[in-house]
Amino acid sequence: MNIEELRDYCLGKKGVMEGFPFGEDTLVFKVGEKVFLITSLSEPDRFNAKCDPERAIELRAEFEEIIPGWHMNKKHWNTVYMNGRLSKKMLYEIVDHSYQLVFESLPKKIREEIRSL
Repeated sequence: MNIEELRDYCLGKKGVMEGFPFGEDTLVFKVGEKVFLITSLSEPDRFNAKCDPERAIELRAEFEEIIPGWHMNKKHWNTVYMNGRLSKKMLYEIVDHSYQLVFESLPKKIREEIRSL
C-alpha cells in the first residue's frame, strides 16, 4: 500500500475529513472531528493509527512493522510501516479498527448523523 491508496481508503469511510492541523507535512484523518489516522508526507511509508491497548500489544509482538505510536500515547496508538511486509488486508484491518474505535467513542447523535450520510 502507498500513501495514495491509504488516503483513498480513509476518505472512502463515512464522515471522514482530511486536513493539516499540525502543519503542511502531517496529513490527518478525522471522523466526527476526532483523529483516527495520521501520516507524514515526508515519510509516506508509515502511519499512526489508534488501537485497543490489548490488541496493540499483540500486534507489536507479532509484527516488527508495528511499533508504539511515534509522538503519540503509546498505550493507544501504533506506528505502522507500509513497507510491503504487511498485507494490504492487514493494513486495511488496522485502519478499520482505528476508525471504528474513534467512531464508537463519538456521541450517539453524531454517530447517527454519520451513519445517515
